[in-house]
Formats: sequence, structure tokens, C-alpha cells
Amino acid sequence: MKKEYQPVISNRQALRDFTVEKTYEAGIELFGNEVKSLRGGSANLKGSFATVEKGQVYLYNMHISPYAFSRTDYEPLRKRKLLLHKTEIKHLEEKVHQKGYTVVPLKVYFKGSYAKVELAVARGKKFHDKRESIKEKEMRREIEKETRRRR
Repeated sequence: MKKEYQPVISNRQALRDFTVEKTYEAGIELFGNEVKSLRGGSANLKGSFATVEKGQVYLYNMHISPYAFSRTDYEPLRKRKLLLHKTEIKHLEEKVHQKGYTVVPLKVYFKGSYAKVELAVARGKKFHDKRESIKEKEMRREIEKETRRRR
């Protein structure tokens, strides 16, 4: 039985714009002030992505606001190293080199005292794909509405 962790921040726009094929859990290398700011929920995943460089995975454009009570400052949009197994990194690298695939963060959460990122190997949706998913969502809503009304 897999335990679900409450996300600190999530990237709902990624689920709208991409079709998720496989997900991975990765640790993030953070400074102490970044962890405190992340626990406070002052971070944003909009427009962020991950790349594989020299056998390491890095997360770009994840904005973590500076912690209000810190003595030192850091760059809010700096690239952050992600911690994955070698086999997972190799799989990500193979998928990214295929046309149309990208690695997108879906959510950030805490597992114990460690900050984790849920990464997704995803393919971009075309406009007609988005319309189909909207139709499916509306149909599911109508079915649920009918079943609730009949109870």
C-alpha cells in the first residue's frame, strides 16, 4: 500500500498541457533557507522543467521565494540538482532525446524531513487533444451528477 503525501506545491498546468507517461520520485538539493520557505508554501512550479546534463538531472525555473527571516540570500530561480538512481537517469535521458518528450515536475512534497519532487516523462498535447480531455471531464461530471441525484 503506497502512502500519499500532501503536496506543498503542485503544477496543475502541466497536467493540462502534457500527457503523462511515467512518473519518478526525486530528491532535491536545497539550501536551509529554501527548505523553510518551501515548508511555508512560497514556491512556484509554473514553467519549470528538468534536463539531464553530464549524467545529472537539474530542475530549472522552479521559483522559491527568499525566506523572510534569513540572513543570507539566494537566487530564487537557480537550477537545482535532483537526486535519482543511475538507471532512472538513463531512462530519462533516453526519453528526452526522443522527439516530443520532456521531463516536467508535477508536485513538490515532504517525505519525512526530505523534500521530494514528482517528475513526469510527458509528451506535449496538441489543441485537439486538450478538447478531447475537456469533453471527457465534462462527461464524467455529468455521470457523477446523475448518480448522486438518483441516490
